[in-house]
Amino acid sequence: MRLVSVTLKNFRCYQDETNIQIANLTALIGRNDIGKSTILEALEIFFNNSLVKIDQSDATVGCEDRNVEITCEFSDLPEELTLDAGARTTFADEYLLTGQGTLKIQKVFNCSKSKVPVEVFILALHPTADGASGLLELKEKELQEIITSNGLDVPLKGNPGMRKAIWEACGNLEIQETPIPISKPKEDSKRIWEQVEAHLPMFALFRSDRESKDSDGEVQTPLKGAIEAALSEVQDEIAEIQQKISEKATEIANKTHEALKSIDSRLAEQLMPSLTPPTPAKWRGLFSIGMDTTTGIPLNKRGSGVRRLILVSFFKAEAERRLAVSERANIIYAIEEPETSQHPSNQRILIEAFKSLSDEEACQVLLSTHSPGLAGELPIDCIRYVKHSEQGSPVIEAGADVFGELVGELGVTPDSRVRVLVCVEGPTDVSALKALSKALHMDDPELPDLSSDARFAFVPTGGSTLAHWVAENYLQGLGRPEFHLYDQDVPGYQDKVDEVNQRGDGSWGTLTGKHEIESYLHRDAIDQAFGLHVEPVDFPGTDGKAVPRLFAETYSAHAGHNGVMGDRKAKIKLAERAFPLMTAQLIDERDPDGEVRGWLRKLAEMANA
Repeated sequence: MRLVSVTLKNFRCYQDETNIQIANLTALIGRNDIGKSTILEALEIFFNNSLVKIDQSDATVGCEDRNVEITCEFSDLPEELTLDAGARTTFADEYLLTGQGTLKIQKVFNCSKSKVPVEVFILALHPTADGASGLLELKEKELQEIITSNGLDVPLKGNPGMRKAIWEACGNLEIQETPIPISKPKEDSKRIWEQVEAHLPMFALFRSDRESKDSDGEVQTPLKGAIEAALSEVQDEIAEIQQKISEKATEIANKTHEALKSIDSRLAEQLMPSLTPPTPAKWRGLFSIGMDTTTGIPLNKRGSGVRRLILVSFFKAEAERRLAVSERANIIYAIEEPETSQHPSNQRILIEAFKSLSDEEACQVLLSTHSPGLAGELPIDCIRYVKHSEQGSPVIEAGADVFGELVGELGVTPDSRVRVLVCVEGPTDVSALKALSKALHMDDPELPDLSSDARFAFVPTGGSTLAHWVAENYLQGLGRPEFHLYDQDVPGYQDKVDEVNQRGDGSWGTLTGKHEIESYLHRDAIDQAFGLHVEPVDFPGTDGKAVPRLFAETYSAHAGHNGVMGDRKAKIKLAERAFPLMTAQLIDERDPDGEVRGWLRKLAEMANA
């Protein structure tokens, strides 16, 4: 199950109902104390209620209603539910879905009580007509009575089947969004919640206000897990040691007992030696692990930025360990202010790591930040801008319309060194061009190295980042020319290139001569990166397979996967590992007409104009 939205009502500063859309990578951006952490902590309460626990003070101050509502909406649902032996059903058959086919779960916390109770509801388009509502709360006998009284010819066994028959016989069900209670022990509604709860994503929150030392929980827990694993592998040796200690200790105890008999035979009759071997918990307590770095300096003595970077890694490792031993299939990483104590270069490393993590099938990543540097590297579609309304309550905005305001809020500004905007389709094209230009620059220093030359700023026109958006809009006003390069595989791109070339402002555009940027890869680079033999093709053959598809099939077969990796993920892997291994010689072999060199010469000409 994947989280697609969270809605808060009467929770701290969110008195009015506020909805936040959640993507694979979601970044909450705004000033301090505006309500970013509140969203992440609401999710922690919804999923775990442990690291952050709900209490009476969480209800909005000054509000008479003391009920806090946290509602999460999910997609990618289990295909069926098993309510009891042989009684299989689906969310759709039980009328438990929204109009969009998603599952909405609402938890209502009564903060008027010191021990805050919680009720759980599914908000769904559900029957409300007389005789058709509340069927999930009825016992088998009660459903049988309805079937019999209505003369329905259906088996009197299996609650899902009987409910379906009753609903079909009712005609107009008067379907409306309805809160269906599922947390109380009421027949199938309770069983549904037990099944749903088992499929919820695991939620792991890394808070910003914490110490960074090797005794921290996130550090010690995975290391304690390592001790557990080690002890489990040496149980035979432990048993042998315990046996030898037991024999020796018993021997000494017996001798002591015999000596006691000679002193006081009556006391000796009352006392007998008894040996209790140590429990597994005591064995675990014998060991502790700290973290020393390669220089011999303990982690506790390293800089705060390094400590925090390592701590984030341990947080991730512990979350993955918990996921591995649970039955849940998905995980949500929520990290407050990952930029804390980090140099800008480390911030970029973190963002790239979060982007890659969010591309994994079973992962979602939520971040909160007010850092201009980190915000500038984020994809536009992941940004949720948190600000105050005119009435002072927090509101959440998304989409390109908010970026002008957000730029002023965070102080993100364009780089004055930029001379040319390099417009490509997506992030993998950026990585590919940087790698190709770096290799050719080493062979011919007159060609620019796009991976380090500050005169060039990339603008991925599909899924652009805030920093690129700023550069594109503000630098256009300064008269910066644009270099557009698009893959030949989309017919409509030629019109876009023609439009660029007709501007007359020094901008220039072209399509790749081959099918797409991955077609310029050499088989030796793929082989060196992955140990796989893939023969790149200039254009798809009659089977329609281009380089990413050929690579995906070979990689998946080699790894023993049941399915085949998607083209997007294949492009990411090729961009990260194969393109950096391209040399000038390999480029020239795949591109004998010098097309790539021609792009770079044009870029140098535009930068020097």
